[in-house]
Amino acid sequence: MSRIYIPLLLLFLFVMEGIAYDFIPSAMLDKGWLFIAHWAFIFIVLMALFYDLEYTYYSILAAVIIGLMTDVIYTDIIGVYMFAYGLVVYLIHGMRKVLHANFFVTLLLVILGVTLVDGGISFVYYFIGINNMLISDYLLQRLLPTLVLNVIVFCILYLIFKNRLSKWSVQRFDTKSS
Repeated sequence: MSRIYIPLLLLFLFVMEGIAYDFIPSAMLDKGWLFIAHWAFIFIVLMALFYDLEYTYYSILAAVIIGLMTDVIYTDIIGVYMFAYGLVVYLIHGMRKVLHANFFVTLLLVILGVTLVDGGISFVYYFIGINNMLISDYLLQRLLPTLVLNVIVFCILYLIFKNRLSKWSVQRFDTKSS
């Protein structure tokens, strides 16, 4: 049964990303701040750290699928989110071998991951002419508010799903009971 929870949670977070902008107070939006929700990506990072084993790559598959869904539904260019999500989750999955996954390391990896994903996507969009935001404007008006929003969501998701993902991993990959 736990095999169905993760895809449903990812789908729920993906849908919530689409309506997240409606929950942000208009006073913050009037200042020109751009809040980009990467909630499904954050959950996938938690999957990479607490669900996947060293030799399993479910988080990377989930990152590619969610990235493709984001490309198809929310953007005009196919492959940017898919590549960015997949690459960053692959790097985080590799880092888990050398880093102990506690709250602060996970927070640092989420901040690094969101920064790489959002920065990489903005760079690609700037390079092909879709985004013309200067780097200083990008850092203050988009990256900083995006990081604040996503760190708040990370804290909530971490508290709710860290132990559950570890438990689901044991249930899924326990070879003694199979």
